Amino acid sequence: MRKVSQKFIEAVKLANRPAYKIAWEAGIHPVLLSKILHGYDRVWRNDRRVMAVAKVLGLDPGECFEGESMNENADRPGGSRDESQ
Repeated sequence: MRKVSQKFIEAVKLANRPAYKIAWEAGIHPVLLSKILHGYDRVWRNDRRVMAVAKVLGLDPGECFEGESMNENADRPGGSRDESQ
């Protein structure tokens, strides 16, 4: 299972505004951001939720994830399901 990177976590924690405001700006619920940061919610490569937070924080998408694998959908239920649906 992929996790968000330490750089992503630090960017949220060191931001000039609280995490709940970052979450709302990104269009996700603050509880969901907390679950993502603490590893309780699964994230996928190029996960839209993580990408939205990265955009708010000004992070490069490539800096947001750890645990990249050769097959980006290998650990995803349904394997080839399109993220945009």
